[in-house]
Amino acid sequence: MLLAAVALAAQAAASAAASCQPGAYSGPDGRFLVIMERPDTAQTGAWRWWADDGRFGLTNDGSVTCRGDTLDVKAVIYNKIPVRLTPTKFKSGDLTLNGMLIEPPGASGAKPPLVVTVHGSERNAAVKYAQYPWILAAQGIAAFVYDKRGTGESQGTYNQNFHALGADAAAASKEAKRLAAGRYARFGLLGGSQGGWVAPRAANDADADFVAVGFGLLIDPLEEDASQVAAELTEAGYGTDVLKQAREITDATGNLMAEHFLKGYEQLAAVKAHYGKAPWFAKIKGEFTGDVLALDEATLRREGRAKFDNLDLDWRYDAMGWMRKVKAPQLWIIAAEDREAPPQTTIDRLQTLRREGHDIAIVRFPATDHGMVEFTQAADGERTTTRVTDGYFRLLGDWIKGSTRPPYGRGEFLTK
Repeated sequence: MLLAAVALAAQAAASAAASCQPGAYSGPDGRFLVIMERPDTAQTGAWRWWADDGRFGLTNDGSVTCRGDTLDVKAVIYNKIPVRLTPTKFKSGDLTLNGMLIEPPGASGAKPPLVVTVHGSERNAAVKYAQYPWILAAQGIAAFVYDKRGTGESQGTYNQNFHALGADAAAASKEAKRLAAGRYARFGLLGGSQGGWVAPRAANDADADFVAVGFGLLIDPLEEDASQVAAELTEAGYGTDVLKQAREITDATGNLMAEHFLKGYEQLAAVKAHYGKAPWFAKIKGEFTGDVLALDEATLRREGRAKFDNLDLDWRYDAMGWMRKVKAPQLWIIAAEDREAPPQTTIDRLQTLRREGHDIAIVRFPATDHGMVEFTQAADGERTTTRVTDGYFRLLGDWIKGSTRPPYGRGEFLTK
């Protein structure tokens, strides 16, 4: 009986999944909803959906029902938006990458903007799983999505070398413009998270008219780790003296990382000996510092590079230097309580660039974490994501189309 029940459940899940069609759907009053298959829900047969106001969920939670080319959202019908899909393979150096151009229906003959969506650090096949190209298409924007090198149907080895990834983004831009020739107005890049390093790096080579960045960083990867550690200790109630001492530790772990575990062990041993018994020492996590501190020197010498430095990352990447070279106007959207990408230094540096004459708009959404998500927080500090903050998707769409119409939820324009 148990096996039969399991089989029936699996069959029902497969049937539900089969009735869903990935893509963008339009509802009443200009509303939209995007539905996509996701690798994290594939075994359940559920598909993930995102609404225009940032709410999201699964098709097995009763909120959205797939009915062929329509969606039933609690008795409100959303119709699938007809789009033009052009799959492609294109070259980036010696590699062949996999891409897809998604073009929405034209509005009164007007040509839409064209955007290449630039990856974060995810390893998923973006052509199959990424929601942002469809969120753009639902707002009348043509979007080009491609599988990052070493993922999906793209050749190569997955890495986080921003220079190589920038070259891939520039190659994707060339291909997107070739495929959409004569059918788009202006062209730009949209990068989220790690894409906030890659999109500006690629902007000039891609001849971008604009660059949009969501929850990105204007610091190098070593500063990211140090900022995370400082934010953790601040949230735990520690003051400036402890933060100064913790910075000595992150300087040591960062130096070891940047030296590719070939040297720096004496500096690390010294800070561990000096601060190892401090009550706050065991609370350190960061991007990598906590994990490095947990291992002894012999293990780090033997396994450190394989564990922590195996993605060809430029640990001292000159983010500000590359930003100063960008010619196109930029939009940076900041998550105010971002634990993964602590925002204050990024905001300060963006304001510095503005004072230098760069065209950069900055919008901050309060009470949001990485991904522009709102959350609830337990007494132990654990956060549970509740939704993407309202206004974020619409802000992206309006700015890319060239005209913002605030307010956007609780978004705060830090520039006028």
